[in-house]
Amino acid sequence: MIGDKLIVKEFHTKAAMGVLDILMKTIKAKKGKFIITIAGESGSGKSEIAYELSRLLKTQSIKSYIIQQDDYFVYPPKTNEKMRKINIHNVGIGEVKLELLDKNLEEILQGSKKIHKPLVIFEEDRITEEGVDTYGIDVFIVDGTYTTVLKNADIHVFIDKTYRDTKKSRLERARETQGDFLEKVLKTEHEIISAHKSMANIIITRDYSVEKLH
Repeated sequence: MIGDKLIVKEFHTKAAMGVLDILMKTIKAKKGKFIITIAGESGSGKSEIAYELSRLLKTQSIKSYIIQQDDYFVYPPKTNEKMRKINIHNVGIGEVKLELLDKNLEEILQGSKKIHKPLVIFEEDRITEEGVDTYGIDVFIVDGTYTTVLKNADIHVFIDKTYRDTKKSRLERARETQGDFLEKVLKTEHEIISAHKSMANIIITRDYSVEKLH
């Protein structure tokens, strides 16, 4: 997404290093593309950890590319917020074209040299399209709230922090309008996202330590 704001801190780097320590041998051993998803609630650090993981992979001569779930929303961000205010029940997985995202990941795993995906331009509140050349890219990192449910991934990483834990980070990012309505949105998302934890392979804890589950 063009216009996203990242605030990378030491604990994001710590988490990314922990994930890489677990996955490095598996990544190097796999023939073909390796796909990692990073999921969690708003403000939990998904994009920052994805960025740091990509940077750390580069130091190991492994080329990566980040795909953001935010590009796959049905409506661009400002319009999506209006749709939520019309009906709070619009909040949830139905807001995102997860089938299209999964299809793009399947294309990557099947060896497509190029995929075509949506691209959100935040400030202009519009969605366009971009082509992504996959040649030479070893690892694809997919970050977003609901990415644990994606089928076409090798590893699912889940950040175990709730919207109550992430308030300070959300205020720093200042992407959403704060208030009672946002709290209702975050509570609704929490009820959905927290149920995905059991599907993850790797957990990033509240203090950004990393644990492998299965």
